Amino acid sequence: MLIDVHTHIFPREIIENRQWFFSEDPVFKSLYGNPKATLATAETLLASMDENGIAHSVTFGFPWRNHELAARHNDYVLESAAKYAPRLLPLGCVNPLSRKSAEEAERVLQAGARGLGEIAVYEHSDEDQLLSRYKDLFLCCRAHGGVLLVHANEPVGHLYPGKAPFDLKFYYDLARLAAGTPLVMAHWGGGLCFFELLKKEAKELLANVYYDTAASPFLYRPEIYPLAMRIVGRQKVLFGSDYPLLSPQRYFDEMQQAGLQREDVEAIGGLNAARLFGLTA
Repeated sequence: MLIDVHTHIFPREIIENRQWFFSEDPVFKSLYGNPKATLATAETLLASMDENGIAHSVTFGFPWRNHELAARHNDYVLESAAKYAPRLLPLGCVNPLSRKSAEEAERVLQAGARGLGEIAVYEHSDEDQLLSRYKDLFLCCRAHGGVLLVHANEPVGHLYPGKAPFDLKFYYDLARLAAGTPLVMAHWGGGLCFFELLKKEAKELLANVYYDTAASPFLYRPEIYPLAMRIVGRQKVLFGSDYPLLSPQRYFDEMQQAGLQREDVEAIGGLNAARLFGLTA
């Protein structure tokens, strides 16, 4: 059973009129201002899932700063998940910089979201203040027994739209705040996974942290798969495509290129996520 833990869907009104929303959110413009940047509806995602043999997808929207827009987008994700149950697993997406983020998080979790994600801030911010905002969201998610999925990116390498200006200490501090709650760090945790090699504290603090593979073909060489599994354990790596950014097949091609065994691919491709989200075949 294949499970994709990292997909994005948008209401058709946003897809067909994306330029109307650029002034509403400059970060949305930076990520999707290029007409070639693909946006997908729930139906487009499901068609891709059928084509690639994906049984379930964890899906979410965009961290809008505007409260009403965030709520509308979350409603679309929740309604799509209900319409196509059990194939889509909804997460509530909020922006920690929004003053009503905790209120919206509580609303969507009560409405059936399986957790919160992809929680992200892409602009320069006061880190202490931001950590306080994240903490409120984490506490809310923990109270509902949800799963957290947080954006993280490597602090070195090439620049690209959506590369947040935070170092790995920030993401490590997020993991400390989330202790006791399942936390999925997107994009291999920006490399945080490699620090589980440290002798003291890190392994224990990161015990409930999982790492998804979203955008891996753009960010890392295929060798990251066996290396990460040796460091954190096969059970903590989750297949995430970042659809519609990339097709799921790109990831499985790289797993094969990296020489993963069948049991490794099965664990990363779905078994780990099934345990995390309480799914059965």
